[in-house]
Parts: sequence; structure tokens; C-alpha cells
Amino acid sequence: YVHGLTADRELPIIRRIAVGSLRNKLLFILPVAIVLSEVAPKLVEVILMIGGAYLAYEGAHKLLHAVRHDDHDHDVPAVLAGPDVEEATIKGAIRTDFILSAEIMVISLKEVIEEPLVFRAIILAVVAVLITAVVYGAVAGIVKMDDVGLALVGRPSARAQRAGRLMVNAMPVLLRWLSTIGIAAMLWVGGHILLAGADELGWHWPYGVVHDLEDAVHDVGAVGGVLAWLVNTAVSALVGLTVGLALTFAVAKLPKRAPAKPAS
Repeated sequence: YVHGLTADRELPIIRRIAVGSLRNKLLFILPVAIVLSEVAPKLVEVILMIGGAYLAYEGAHKLLHAVRHDDHDHDVPAVLAGPDVEEATIKGAIRTDFILSAEIMVISLKEVIEEPLVFRAIILAVVAVLITAVVYGAVAGIVKMDDVGLALVGRPSARAQRAGRLMVNAMPVLLRWLSTIGIAAMLWVGGHILLAGADELGWHWPYGVVHDLEDAVHDVGAVGGVLAWLVNTAVSALVGLTVGLALTFAVAKLPKRAPAKPAS
């Protein structure tokens, strides 16, 4: 979201997105989640599965773009795209964050759904603040890593210069790895949520198959536990990829809205 922006605008944009994320969690998602947990707890599981399907869709969508090498969303640097781009970027990021924040909050709610109402609300509020601080703090650190490296390169110490060059050169590699890990994580987590949710709602067969596969390798010496986890992860990712691809192709078939005509 800060691609193509000048360095002095990176942290202000991240700060505004973080504030919007916290507002999403505390003012919108938290009250709705608490009410639903009181009046329709099963609906919480359904919402969680919708979020899982969204994660699977996002993962498959990004994977297809990576395979096709046709992701041109950032071909034009934001500083050249017009004065309104920064504001539109922030609003788009906050909209995307809303869906991911809802998923995080619902996952947290599931863990404390048997607790008293007030205790539930307090825990979710604490989770909202901590998650926002950790996630956007990490994002800020990654975004400014190259600036820190450049500052070190300008110091007289040879050791500081080496460390600075290492940090600057590591940035592209780090971002590529983060992108790859992010795609894999979306497919894995999305698929796992769908499998676990279906099991919770009474459709036990899919997750039963996963448990059978886990049991088949669980007793393989000292690595049985690791193999069982890998099997669960692989099957979850495969389910996420299958559902995500199906949703991606379905969305691609939807009629596209015609672009608005410029005012005369």
C-alpha cells in the first residue's frame, strides 16, 4: 500500500491504516460479534467459513497472477498517479483490512464463546488492540528497513556500512519471501477454516478423511507428529486452493460494471 510513495509519507499512511483497522475492530466488528455470539452462535461459524472462503479466493487469485506474471496493479508509482491516489489507497486498505479483521476477531471469539458476556467483550477488545499494534508495527518496521540501511551506509564505520548494505540488498528478497509465504498461508488457513467449520456444522466426512490420513502417519517413529501436521497442512492448502480457484473463476464470469463516463 505504500508502493511508489515518497519515504516521508510511508509511516503516516501506515498509521492512518492502523487507526482505521482499530476503528473497524472496536466500533463495528466487536459489537456485531458479541451480539451474534449471544443470539446466534452457529452464525459465528458460518461467518468464519465465509472469511475462510475469502482467504482461499485471495490466495488463489494472487497465485494465478504470480504464475501468469500479469499483476500490473503497481506499474505506475503512486506519486505519479495523481493527488487523490494516497487517499484512495488508504480507503482501499481499510476496506480490505475490515474483512481480515473480522476473521481475526471471529477466530478469537470462538476461543472464548463460553465465557461471560463482559469477559468476552474485554478479551476481544484487548485482542483488537494487540493484533493491530503487532501487525502494523511489523509492517512499519519492514517498510522502513531500507531507510535504516541507507542511514547505516552513510556512517563512517565499515561495520555499519556493511550492515546497511546487507539490509538494503535484503529488502527485495524479504518482500518476495513474504509474498510467497502470504499466499501459502492464505490457502492453508482458508482451507483449514473451511474443513473445521464444516465439521462443526455437522458435515464430518471431509475432516474425518484428514484425521484418517493423520492417523496413518502419526506413529512413524519420532517424526510422526510432524508428519501428521504436514498432512493436515497439505490437505488444508489443497482444499483452500480448490475452493479459491473455483471462486476466482466464478468471479471472473460475473458481468463487469462499465466504467463511468467523464462529465462533460
